[in-house]
Amino acid sequence: MLDSVDEPRFQYFVKKALLLSSLTIAYNLLEGAVSIFFGVADGSVALAGFGFDSFIEVASATMVLWRFQSKRGGSVVVSLEKEKRATFVIGVLFLLLAFATFFGGSYQLYSGSHPASTVPGLIISSLSIAFMFFLYYAKRKVAIALDSSTMMKDAACSMACIKLSFILFAGSIVFLLAPSLWWADSVGAVGLSLLIAKEGKETVEAAMHPEFSGGCGCAAE
Repeated sequence: MLDSVDEPRFQYFVKKALLLSSLTIAYNLLEGAVSIFFGVADGSVALAGFGFDSFIEVASATMVLWRFQSKRGGSVVVSLEKEKRATFVIGVLFLLLAFATFFGGSYQLYSGSHPASTVPGLIISSLSIAFMFFLYYAKRKVAIALDSSTMMKDAACSMACIKLSFILFAGSIVFLLAPSLWWADSVGAVGLSLLIAKEGKETVEAAMHPEFSGGCGCAAE
C-alpha cells in the first residue's frame, strides 16, 4: 500500500477505478441477463453458467466501488482495512466462481446435455473477450498506479472471465464443427475451475495474513 500519496494523482486514478468498475457492472449485468436467457432458451448449460459468472464479476466490481467510495468533501483516503476487507471478499468470490464453474461443467458432462445452437454462445463470448481484455489491462494499470490489492484482484477476476469466454467460444466452435465433441468445453471448464479456486485460496490467505500491506505487489512494474 502507498505510504505517501500524491493526492491529485491518487484521486485521478481513483476516478478511473470507479469508471472502470461502473463499466464492468453495466456490461456484465447485460451480458449475464442475455446469456442466461439464451442459455435457457437453447438448453445450453455452458451459456447459462457463463451468465451466472457475469454476476460474480459484477460483485467483484462492486467491491471496488465500495473500497474507493468518497468521504465527505469528495476525496478518497488510503485505507488498509478497506483494502483487506475488499480483497478478502473478492477472494471468496473467486472460490464461488470456481465452484459454479466446476458444478456447471460437471453437470453437463454427467447429463450429456448440449445446446440446440451455439451461435448465441459464439456472439456473446466474442464480445466478452474483446471488452474484458480492455477492462483487464485498464484495471491493471490503475491497480499499479494506486498500488491497490483490491483493484489488482478485480483485474484478475476480469482475466478469469476472459478465460471462461475463451472456453465458451472454443466449445461453441467445436460443437458447431463436430457435435460428437460436445463435452470439450465442459472438460475445459472443470480444469479452469481448479485454477480459479487456487487464485481464490491465495487471495483469501493473503488478505488474512498478519503482514498484509494492501499493495498489489507490482508497483515496480
